[in-house]
Amino acid sequence: MQVTEATFERDVVERSRATPVVVDFWADWCAPCHMLDPVLSEAVESRAGSVVLAKVDIDSNPALADRFGIRGIPAVKGFKNGRVAGEFVGVQSRQGVDAFLDALTGPSAGERLLAELQASGELPEIVGPLAEGDYERALEWLLAEVVDADRTRRDRIRGVMVALFEELGHDHPLTQQYRRRLATALY
Repeated sequence: MQVTEATFERDVVERSRATPVVVDFWADWCAPCHMLDPVLSEAVESRAGSVVLAKVDIDSNPALADRFGIRGIPAVKGFKNGRVAGEFVGVQSRQGVDAFLDALTGPSAGERLLAELQASGELPEIVGPLAEGDYERALEWLLAEVVDADRTRRDRIRGVMVALFEELGHDHPLTQQYRRRLATALY
């Protein structure tokens, strides 16, 4: 589907909350873009609706190119849960595109973390909050625990918090707040 500045929020950001959306930033004059197009299209099509392909012509939509920092094309960004979850620039092999799509459509960092904690029984205090999507409660508990933890446990708690930051995204207010607080507690 062709996406414009007027339809981007609806067709990409909002739609990615239900189904991952891959956005191909391209231009008609770009030979590498024409090389990537069939590879990307076939890889998305082979996933039978588990991912959607959107195309943005950067010449017709320069504000979108600026918004997403497009400096070279083809540039591909994968959106999941309303934000960029992965990206690459340049022509990729089918195997490279498949690996990108597999990462985008697979479980997120937070989903993998929750499954791991449920299976291991580790950190049971945060399993409930994570399952409910209450990241702030989980981060607050982890931060309180890291202060008095031994080195091994401290490293594990830091790793769990970093995985939660990845899940939330760099710009999320909780990530910014708790990343600073974690740094203060550790150093």
